[in-house]
Amino acid sequence: MVRITRLLPGGLGLAPAALGVAATVELDWDVRQKSRFDAVDSLGRRLGVFLPWGSVVRGGDVLEAEDGSQIRVIAAAQPVLRVRWPGEDTAFALVRAAYHLGNRHVPLALAPDRLELEPDHVLAQMLESMGYEVIATEAAFEPESGAYGGHHGHA
Repeated sequence: MVRITRLLPGGLGLAPAALGVAATVELDWDVRQKSRFDAVDSLGRRLGVFLPWGSVVRGGDVLEAEDGSQIRVIAAAQPVLRVRWPGEDTAFALVRAAYHLGNRHVPLALAPDRLELEPDHVLAQMLESMGYEVIATEAAFEPESGAYGGHHGHA
């Protein structure tokens, strides 16, 4: 097993050429928000990830093993709810939806024309009753890390 103990956010400090040839690992949000997990990389190696508590792994980050090898993280596509406003004044409408979801402490991925969240039929019904389009789809989920978190992900 390859033991991973270091996280390089966004591959910080690595040459683009090195990132292009690095092994990869595809992980969904549920796994990437954990400090300890097992995975298998694109070379078929078993990875044991042991990061500092509270670490969050984002797509584009690089995991560095104790042996110096590097593995680029790909945010896996997973089920998400894509929320859009069908009318005018989209920016205000999305702020309104984000406010209501934030009051429920829902992790959100933000984009200028949409919000994305993990599937939840109760929240989908609430948003639809407010006039939003809610579409079940698959996408890499990169929720905002919050005001006190590290780097931010955007859809």
